[in-house]
Amino acid sequence: MSGWSIKLYNATDEVVWAIKLNALWILFTLLGGIALGIGPATLAAYSLARRRSSGESFHALPAFRTAFRQEFRRGTLVVLPLVALGVVLIGNYLYFAALGTALPRLASLAALVALGLIAAYALPMAVHYDLGIRTLLPKASLVALARPASSLVLLFVALSIAYLSAKFPVLGIVLAGGAWIQLDTWLCLRFFAENEARLHLKGNR
Repeated sequence: MSGWSIKLYNATDEVVWAIKLNALWILFTLLGGIALGIGPATLAAYSLARRRSSGESFHALPAFRTAFRQEFRRGTLVVLPLVALGVVLIGNYLYFAALGTALPRLASLAALVALGLIAAYALPMAVHYDLGIRTLLPKASLVALARPASSLVLLFVALSIAYLSAKFPVLGIVLAGGAWIQLDTWLCLRFFAENEARLHLKGNR
C-alpha cells in the first residue's frame, strides 16, 4: 500500500479502537449500576489504553472483563470521589451562573479545571505505576503543577473533544470517552517517560 493508504488505515483503526473502548467503558459502567461500575470500568479502560499504547495485541472484551474485576476495589476508591467532586463543582457552577454571581462561578470553574487536570494525570498513573491510593492524587497534583506545558496540551485535547461532542452529539456518545481515554493515556505515557529521563539525567550529574 502507498504511504497515504497506510496512514488512512492506521487512522481508521484508531477510530474503530476508540469506539470499541468507549462502548466497553459504557457497558461495564452500566453493568456495575453506574455508581459501582464507573470506577473499575474507567481504570479498566485506562489499563487497556496503556496496553494499546505499548503495542500489545489482545482481545478487547476478555481483557476488559479481567481488568474490570481486578480494578473493582481500587477503581471505586480512586474514581468515585473524583466523579462525586466533579458533580458537586458542576452543580456549584450552574447554581452561581443562574444567580449571576461572577466570582463564585469563576472559582467553581477554576476548581473544576484543576480537578480535571489532576484526574487526567492520576488515571494513567494509576495503571502505569505501582502507587498507593493515598499517594496517587498528591503525585498527580505535583506533576500537573510541575509540567504546565503538558497540562495545557491535555486541556486543549479535552476541550477539543468536548467541542466536537457538543457540535456532533452522536459522535460524542459513540466516540468521545474512548478517544479521550486513549489520547490521555498516550500523551501521559510520553510525559512520564520524559520526566523519568530528566530525573535520571539529573541523578547522573
